Amino acid sequence: MTKGVFIQLIADYGIGDPSFGEVIQKLMLLDPTVRVNPTSVPKFSTIATGFWTAQFALVNPPKELIIYTNTAPRKDNKDSRKGNEGEKLVYALLKNSVKVIGVNAGYCFSFIKPHLKELHFVNVANKGSQFRSRDFYPEAVMGIAKGEAGFIGTALAPSLIPDVPGERIAFIDGYGNLKTTTRRSHIHFTAGDPIRIELNGIRRTAYFTDGTFQVREGEIAFAPGSSGGDHQFMEIFMRGLSAWKEFGKPAVEQEFTVQSL
Repeated sequence: MTKGVFIQLIADYGIGDPSFGEVIQKLMLLDPTVRVNPTSVPKFSTIATGFWTAQFALVNPPKELIIYTNTAPRKDNKDSRKGNEGEKLVYALLKNSVKVIGVNAGYCFSFIKPHLKELHFVNVANKGSQFRSRDFYPEAVMGIAKGEAGFIGTALAPSLIPDVPGERIAFIDGYGNLKTTTRRSHIHFTAGDPIRIELNGIRRTAYFTDGTFQVREGEIAFAPGSSGGDHQFMEIFMRGLSAWKEFGKPAVEQEFTVQSL
């Protein structure tokens, strides 16, 4: 058994989807001592998956943390597929010793790219089931947790992982705040500067701030958010209201622009 292992399970099954329960049950069948926390991201969103992979992996990671992700839009090949084959499972060891095991789709590994120590394909079946993350992948996850080297396959060049795209919506939290892929270090406004944000075909005046509450009720702020650790991501925040609703309920991964006024 792998006593002490804690798995952050990130998938696009949908909030409350029984698929989470099935995968967790399979993991616990393989090791009754494992602890698993599920996080749902919007369907097919590899940006949201990559965003939360990095947040869990780099901000307060506990000892024996494994991040197991499954967002597989199967966009690597638009032709018909034999046996439900999709993007392959990949294993990453980070410089801080956190292990990440997930389907290598889109931007799933992009946010941790600068922190990679090792990157390998996983020796596991990637076709033969519509539900690979339950039927095949848990054995590999728990095998790697136990140190079984046989699951570690051919090395993959980190250069093949795409960089994080800028000025995209990464996630929408429960308050309607829009977490973005833009880093604080990439912004060169002065606190209090009025700016224009265009998103989802809607333009709004906002203010760049160093703290989200430095705007009045009902005003929009473009401010460093709670994600990203020492290299914070920016958020679009509407104090007391929902920025998501204000911008016409945009989807995760949509692009936006910010300009000075």
